[in-house]
Amino acid sequence: MTEEYTVPEKDEGERIDRFLAASGEYSRSFLQKLLKAEKVLVNDCAVKSSYRLEAGDSITFEVPEPEDIHIEAEDIPLDIVYEDASVILVNKPKGMVVHPAPGHYSGTLVNALMYHCRNDLSGINGELRPGIVHRIDRDTTGILIVCKNDAAHRFVAEQLKEHSITRRYFAIVRGNLTEDEGTVDKPIGRHPTDRKKMSINEKHGRRAVTHYRVLERFGDYTYITCRLETGRTHQIRVHMASLHHPLLGDTVYGPEKQPYKTEGQVLHAGVLGFIHPETKEYMEFSVPLPDYFEELLDKLRKKKDA
Repeated sequence: MTEEYTVPEKDEGERIDRFLAASGEYSRSFLQKLLKAEKVLVNDCAVKSSYRLEAGDSITFEVPEPEDIHIEAEDIPLDIVYEDASVILVNKPKGMVVHPAPGHYSGTLVNALMYHCRNDLSGINGELRPGIVHRIDRDTTGILIVCKNDAAHRFVAEQLKEHSITRRYFAIVRGNLTEDEGTVDKPIGRHPTDRKKMSINEKHGRRAVTHYRVLERFGDYTYITCRLETGRTHQIRVHMASLHHPLLGDTVYGPEKQPYKTEGQVLHAGVLGFIHPETKEYMEFSVPLPDYFEELLDKLRKKKDA
C-alpha cells in the first residue's frame, strides 16, 4: 500500500517524522524505521527523519505488508460496561488505539480483548480486528460495542449500515454556536491533498449527517452533544470544523496552538443503543464523562463566572 501526503502551508518547517506521526495512523518508531531504511521519499528523493518540510512537498512511502503478524493477547485492564455471550461493551480510555495496524501492534483495545475474551471474538474483520464492528479515534474516549461471534457481528453491522444504532457524543467546540441546535448534512471523504485528514467532499465523499444540540455556553467555547446518523471517519470533527467551530484540542481540524492541554480533541462517546442480536430487544448504555473532560468544564464555568 502506498501512502501519499502533500504538505500544507501550516506544517512548513516541521520535521517529517513528527508530521507523519501526527496523522495517528503509524507510530513514530515505525516511521523512524522506514526513514532510516530510506523508504520515505520527498519529491521522489529519500530523506532523513530530521528533514524539515516545505509547503507543497510530496511525501510518499510504501507500507510493507505484514508478514506472519501474530497479535498477542495482553493483560490490559478494561472498563467493561456490559458483557454477555454475544457482545461486550467497553469504555475506551483516551490514547488507546482500537485495533492493531502498522506501528501499533501492542497496547490496543484488541490486544486487551483477546486476553479477556480468549477465543470468543468474531472473525469477520480478520485477525487484526477480531470482534471490531466500529471504532473511535485514539484520542476519543467512550463506549464501543464488540461482537463475540460472527452471527452477532453481522446483526450489529446491519444496524450500523441502516443507521439504526444510537450513538450520542459529547464535545466542547471553539467559539459560540449561533443556533441552539442544528443538523450538518455534508458528505465526507479523504482530503484531496492531505491524506491524514478527511474533508467535506461533494464529489467523492459519502453522505454524513450529524445532529448537534448546545448544552452549555462559555462565550469562547460551547459544550454540545452530537447524535450520529451516519458514522464516517472523523465525522464530528470534520462537521464541526466546517461550521468554523472545531473541537477544542483538535490540532488536525483546528488551530495548531491550543489553550488547554487535552491530548487531542475533547470528544466522548457517551451513549450507545442497539437491538441485541439474541434477545432482539433494544438496549442502551451510557458512560460518564472522563475526569479530564469534567475538569475542563469546571475550569470553563469558573472562568465564565469570574
